[in-house]
Amino acid sequence: MTNRFSIALASAAAAALAAAAVAGCSSSDASSNATQSGNGVASTLRLGYFPNVTHAVPVLGVDEGLYAKALGKTKLETQTFNAGPAATQALLSGAIDAVYVGPNPAINAYSKSNGEAVRLIAGGASGGAGLVVNSKINSVSDLAGKTIATPQLGGTQDIAAKYYLKQQGFTVNGSGAKNVTIVAQDNAQTLDLFKQGRIDGGWLPEPWLTRLVVQGGGHVLVDEKTQWPGGQFITTNLLVSTKFLKQYPQTVKDLLEGQVDTVDWINANQSTAATDLDAALKKLTGKALPAGVAAKALSNVTLGWDPYASSLQTVADHAVDVGLLKKTDLKGIYDLTLLNEVLKAKGKPEVSDAGLGQK
Repeated sequence: MTNRFSIALASAAAAALAAAAVAGCSSSDASSNATQSGNGVASTLRLGYFPNVTHAVPVLGVDEGLYAKALGKTKLETQTFNAGPAATQALLSGAIDAVYVGPNPAINAYSKSNGEAVRLIAGGASGGAGLVVNSKINSVSDLAGKTIATPQLGGTQDIAAKYYLKQQGFTVNGSGAKNVTIVAQDNAQTLDLFKQGRIDGGWLPEPWLTRLVVQGGGHVLVDEKTQWPGGQFITTNLLVSTKFLKQYPQTVKDLLEGQVDTVDWINANQSTAATDLDAALKKLTGKALPAGVAAKALSNVTLGWDPYASSLQTVADHAVDVGLLKKTDLKGIYDLTLLNEVLKAKGKPEVSDAGLGQK
């Protein structure tokens, strides 16, 4: 079903600005899908994802042409994001139709729309996140008084960091001897500030976790996999507009087929996939990764389509615990019908929504 290879201080206003920028630069608007060319087929699909290793499936699926092939006559348009809150805001505003995103922003979008506007239709990755720190920090207790970064306020790594620190007896962005300051900022800025010694670490997704180690001389203090039973927790999901899903089910199914085909291609071409991922990330970010970073980062990630749905409620509970989400009934957030149709047709095991499917 999946394959483990042996092989991120912005404010809420900044997130809104990022979403507005995406909406403003989108090459098509909500009217682009007004016409159908068959049974539930959209003329255009606008897809969002991050230039991260945890989003290796869409990064490679788009770059290798596998998504476009599966979508057939439907035109594929893409946008990239730094973190989930801006990405889900773009989805809720109608600037995009589907987006690969972490669990917390997906839950928040579902909650904000009273369970109406979005559905999770597949997973994308598990693992590939954690806390990397400088050489002066050798234990969790050494975090007192330090400053660490996360990709965006309210994002998946932001909540993971705050929950972990709270469980360890720290306060966050407060005062006192056991306070830790968390700043939310662009991952590239985090790397620069870490190298300059102006921050002490970051709770980040791959490849930024590995980049702080390789380029910044840091070391991993907390691998997030160690915080979950069996090391399995959802890192990346595929979230789609409910309206788009209902209007264009065939296009959504084609997108899911492209995802499954991409994972199969990665599994069969591991060495090539790591090299191609490195090149694709360079095209998206304008900068090449240091030699070997893509492969090393990829070894920390499990790619696939399983949503690891049983971990989602726990993720939501963590967000509630740190005050970044109101308690939310997640029943209905998943619609795995089309994914399971694709999997069945390909002779693959179906995946579970852990009781969080449609009511």
